[in-house]
Amino acid sequence: MTEGGSKAVIEFSATSTAVLEKDGRAKVNIMRHGNLEKRVLFKVETFDGTAEKDADYKPIKETLVFEPHETSKSVEIEIIDDDVWEPDEIFFLRLSVDNDQPANCGKRQITSVVILNDDDPGTFQFPKPSYLFKESAGTALVPVNREFGADGEVKVKWKTNDISAVGGRDFENTSGELVFKHGETTKMIEILLKDDKEFEKDENFEIELLSATTGGKIGNRKRCVVTIVNDDEFDGFVSRIADLTNANLDALRMHKESWGQQFIEAMNVNGGDLDNATTFAYVMHFFSFGFKVIFALIPPPSIWGGWLCFFVSLVFLGLLTAIVGDLATIFGCLIDLKDLVTAITFVALGTSLPDLFASKQAAAMEKTADCAVGNVTGSNSVNVFLGLGFPWLIASIYWTSQGKTYEVPAGILSFSVTLYVICAVLGLALLVVRRYVGFFGKAELGGPKGPKIVSGIILIFLWIFYVVMSSLAAYEHVPTF
Repeated sequence: MTEGGSKAVIEFSATSTAVLEKDGRAKVNIMRHGNLEKRVLFKVETFDGTAEKDADYKPIKETLVFEPHETSKSVEIEIIDDDVWEPDEIFFLRLSVDNDQPANCGKRQITSVVILNDDDPGTFQFPKPSYLFKESAGTALVPVNREFGADGEVKVKWKTNDISAVGGRDFENTSGELVFKHGETTKMIEILLKDDKEFEKDENFEIELLSATTGGKIGNRKRCVVTIVNDDEFDGFVSRIADLTNANLDALRMHKESWGQQFIEAMNVNGGDLDNATTFAYVMHFFSFGFKVIFALIPPPSIWGGWLCFFVSLVFLGLLTAIVGDLATIFGCLIDLKDLVTAITFVALGTSLPDLFASKQAAAMEKTADCAVGNVTGSNSVNVFLGLGFPWLIASIYWTSQGKTYEVPAGILSFSVTLYVICAVLGLALLVVRRYVGFFGKAELGGPKGPKIVSGIILIFLWIFYVVMSSLAAYEHVPTF
């Protein structure tokens, strides 16, 4: 929202704040930007994470006011100090604005406050196992975190190890020592990168934490891999990493909050981000609203390690598949379409289109096409093996218990399977050709616009060819074997 807009935007100034337990108070800043002409009332409240109200902090639920042209506010939360060692804990603050107020909440509507235990020198480790830097960045800055305590001064020794990148040629092969002062929780390792101006494949080296003084401990993530990326490929890497990071951040939400948030996102266009919503997003929201709300009932993966989400999802997919199958059968009866044609058109589309969109998402988020191709082939294999094998197993057991033999006529199965195998081999051959032929950019997916469109047309033609030939065989217009 820019200056002069109809509404102001209110959000926290940072996504996270850290405070030592002994400090007694945590100060969190709130900012306003956009239209500053009007008086705005907004609410701020705390909710538990691993830290619990009244045991680790004093909860607040307040209504604050931004007067005209006022751009910043702060709130203070009392931290309860005790002499018992416990892991670093976290709680959250949330902003809300009533609909009648001339303001909206921004993207940083929720912020976290980390209470750092101050009765221990701490454990030192890398926050992530790998980092990515452009070759032309000049310096790689890799953070080292101090967790489970921040008491006293601690020195941490580190060194670099070659992997595919060579010290002295691609980066400065070095070692050093980080000095954490009392209360400091993050320090940066600085390593000079050497840009040789030549196109190279991605190169890696490793940073290793060796030891810590004055009782400090080295954590499990004591090694970190740094990848040096050619500048031309960096933007694609950053986009994929951003998507993965957002997915990881979503997992940090509390169970009840994230479950409720699923319904909020399902009922709003583009998940509630209306500023960035496109016309296509509104159209898709209209057509998919019912499914979005129904599938919002699935528990978030943060509960029970994701197992509850997994099994409930299977139940929902089974019900949806059954509904799609019954509706397709009824529709086929209404227009006098044979069951085979109904199965390879409406039922196949209804069960495979979700696989298509999932594969598209996998292709956009991963470096290679492996995940996209593996997802669509694996998902359709599950559709066949589970969707076909399990009902046949149940039917066989039932009829055997009745003393009868369960048999299903093959029909044109041999013709249809042979035709499918031919189309599948041609599709795989196209992927192999795309990998090695420069015309396609030497990539299984994507590449130059013209060859990309040609490849799409070929694959769509194979699907249409299979459907048409199988349908003609079902109506005995072409010979079968």
